[in-house]
Amino acid sequence: MEDVKQFLVEFGYYLTKKFHLSFLRFEESKSTFVTSLYKQRGKMSRKLIHTGMAGLAGLGMMIAPVIAQEFPGTSVNPWEIESNPEVLSATTESDGIETLVSEKVRDSLKDYKVEEGDTVASISKKFGIDEDTIRWQNSITKDKIKVGQIIQILPVTGIAHKVNKGDTVYSIAKKYDSSAQAVVDFPFNTFSNDETFELAIGQIVIVPEGVKPQDAVTAPRIRQITPDAGSVVASGNFVWPAQGTITQNFVWYHPGTDIANRGLPKVLAADAGVITYAGCLNWGYGCHIRIDHGNGYATLYAHLSQIYVSVGQRVNRGSAIGQMGSTGRSTGPHLHFEVAKNGVKLNPLTVLR
Repeated sequence: MEDVKQFLVEFGYYLTKKFHLSFLRFEESKSTFVTSLYKQRGKMSRKLIHTGMAGLAGLGMMIAPVIAQEFPGTSVNPWEIESNPEVLSATTESDGIETLVSEKVRDSLKDYKVEEGDTVASISKKFGIDEDTIRWQNSITKDKIKVGQIIQILPVTGIAHKVNKGDTVYSIAKKYDSSAQAVVDFPFNTFSNDETFELAIGQIVIVPEGVKPQDAVTAPRIRQITPDAGSVVASGNFVWPAQGTITQNFVWYHPGTDIANRGLPKVLAADAGVITYAGCLNWGYGCHIRIDHGNGYATLYAHLSQIYVSVGQRVNRGSAIGQMGSTGRSTGPHLHFEVAKNGVKLNPLTVLR
């Protein structure tokens, strides 16, 4: 037994030494192999990439019929699709020359060089702003402009104001007979503090629908007052959601109508429907409600101080659903009211009138 034990011990030592030497040789060979690959790095990369892409394409072709069977009736033969027969003509019926203005949204003042035949009225129409805006910004009197003159064009109808010490959105809005909410809602006006709407001295602020003080306007702007909340309008489909003054209308950057009233009246459902959202955010719409009217129409009521309904609840046209307030991104008590049809936002006044 002693001899057997001794044999096993010696045999173990032998195997350990053998495996150790084999491992060392393997590591040495591996190092040599890796070094060889490292020296030729990138040589085969293009072939490998191309082969891989070809393999993926082939795999896609093989499994495509299997996937198509999971969606019966939806297969389309691209060779059977009719091409559009309409082509663009290289000629036009008119020989006149017309300057086309880019449809890109203007985010700041734009310099425009007056061309032959331009008038304040034609420039106003070309850029989609009113004539008074052009006159006020460029100190134009008696509509006298000349060819080659550089005039500044505002992005929207209103006033461009350079911020002075002590200016606030409220004082600027009051100065130009606009609303502070309109100044805040214009997307390209920036603030040093988005919560307090603090302005930096020297910055340019656009005041939408602003009127230059002590200047007569060509077409006086009349403040619209809503009818009594709850009264049925001519369309017979919607009622006014609140009573107050319309301080801001529907524009591309403000997809709704603002109705202000410091009395904080109740907000009514414009039509019967189901509440799909009733909650509060610390920004944006603040406390707001969404109603699905079930006929493609949906309405939104924002900046509420109180909410009287809950999600899933059915409400009738004219039912009180909340109270006007100033929550979220708001500068004062008002209701932001939106109307959408099949997901497309509409000017509320087109259905409330």
